[in-house]
Amino acid sequence: MRMRKLERMGRDVIQGKQITRSEAVWLSQQPLEALCSKADEIRARVCSNQFDICTIINGKSGHCSEDCRFCAQSVHYHTGAKEYALRSEHEIVAQAKQNDAQGVLRYSIVTSGKRLPDGEVDHMCQVIRRIRKETNLSVCVSFGLLEEAQYQKLKEAGVTRIHHNLETSRRNFPNLCTTHTFEDKVRAIQAAQAVGLSVCSGGIMGLGETWLDRIDLALTLRELGIQSVPVNLLYPIAGTPLEGRKVLSPEEMCRIVAVYRFILPKAFIRLAGGRGLLVDQGKRCFQSGANAAISGDMLTTEGITVESDLRLLQELGYKVQR
Repeated sequence: MRMRKLERMGRDVIQGKQITRSEAVWLSQQPLEALCSKADEIRARVCSNQFDICTIINGKSGHCSEDCRFCAQSVHYHTGAKEYALRSEHEIVAQAKQNDAQGVLRYSIVTSGKRLPDGEVDHMCQVIRRIRKETNLSVCVSFGLLEEAQYQKLKEAGVTRIHHNLETSRRNFPNLCTTHTFEDKVRAIQAAQAVGLSVCSGGIMGLGETWLDRIDLALTLRELGIQSVPVNLLYPIAGTPLEGRKVLSPEEMCRIVAVYRFILPKAFIRLAGGRGLLVDQGKRCFQSGANAAISGDMLTTEGITVESDLRLLQELGYKVQR
């Protein structure tokens, strides 16, 4: 009976039907192997074997006024994370060229802080123009809670996508951050969309959230029309309030990815921060519905090299987008 229902739901999703909240809850309780197999079938049927790799550079680190309980860069915690002002144009462009030569599709510039001030946005526009002129990379930026006019400047400079994680559900968000709200994040996403930018947005798993929180986050992303969804695994960083959190198991991450594929069948579901904690570097997740990744180092933690990822993806039969 369960297998017939799972089969029917998979077929319905492939044919374009959206699953409900209660159906997503049911999916989260199904046998893992069958759930992951069906999610991977949905991925193959809806998205084919396309795989999206992006890299990030920490363009400005530390000194962040926000109190996000998972973050090493907050001024509220003492983590020993590197602190530096906006990196030079030379550094950012040089890494972009290196990533371009490795076959990366998209390069994302990330800065700490609630939002990048206007003067620094203008400077980054100059940097982005150089990247677009001197490489084949698409450019994504994560500059905080920007407004529509700032996003318009970035778009004119050559940015095609912004990254802005919702992190968790609307219900759970106040447990993780009090210096800005879930609604602030949604408004920033909608401002970017209003000027024609695509949006990459997802969350962190292992923050103490419930399965309903995970599902509600995915449903909000669906409502917002998000087609690039990072799924981060919490890396408990010493000095943050979440340093003692137990890391989620690889099986739990596979289950999350599989349920997200049912809810977001057309999206690039992207393994992101914390992937290095998985003993297989995400291989099982890439067989459970995930079809994108952030490669290379993360913001304050080590990642997995582009070369290693390309070898793994070739083994799995994926076609990496360029």
